[in-house]
Amino acid sequence: MARTNESRRKEFDYEITPHIPSLKSFALKLSRDSDDAEDLLQDTLLKAFRFFDQYEKGTNVKAWLFQIMKNSFINSYRKIKRQPGKVNYDDIENFYENIRSEEITSSHVQNDAFSDVMSDEIADALAKLPNDFRTIIFLSDIEGYSYEEIADFIDCPVGTVRSRLHRARKMLYTLLYSYAKGKSLVGGESKLILN
Repeated sequence: MARTNESRRKEFDYEITPHIPSLKSFALKLSRDSDDAEDLLQDTLLKAFRFFDQYEKGTNVKAWLFQIMKNSFINSYRKIKRQPGKVNYDDIENFYENIRSEEITSSHVQNDAFSDVMSDEIADALAKLPNDFRTIIFLSDIEGYSYEEIADFIDCPVGTVRSRLHRARKMLYTLLYSYAKGKSLVGGESKLILN
């Protein structure tokens, strides 16, 4: 039994270790915080090791790892969003003691509130997309990866990436059109309003 665990660990190290730098970079792009990125990387590696027996040897391990990381990030984001906000009353007290009321503006509060609503709307629309389309639009439009990088991640031709991305954008447009119209982001003729 110990030999089996040891051989499994060696095989895991052999398959996974070359992709750790890419995973670190992806984790940092997702979380935008080095500590959170490190936690996300560790969580991804732990899940990958735990479910390594489900990995089909010879398939694209990099795409498999990125999928695990993306799902872990989305799940932790949803968990955090469901938790009630925490208030540090010492910070509030210091704020009111040290800053005069005429220096306080509420525009950032309104912007934050609207960005949360828009993020939820977009997240809901993304969640409705089929997994293949959601992954491609996430990697392209949110993470900024090139068609070639995405093709390598998901192990398919660049033409397939372009086709799926085009269809995913059309689906998102359909899902978000009434929301965008309500926010005056699109006009009556389905054209974006440019500021």
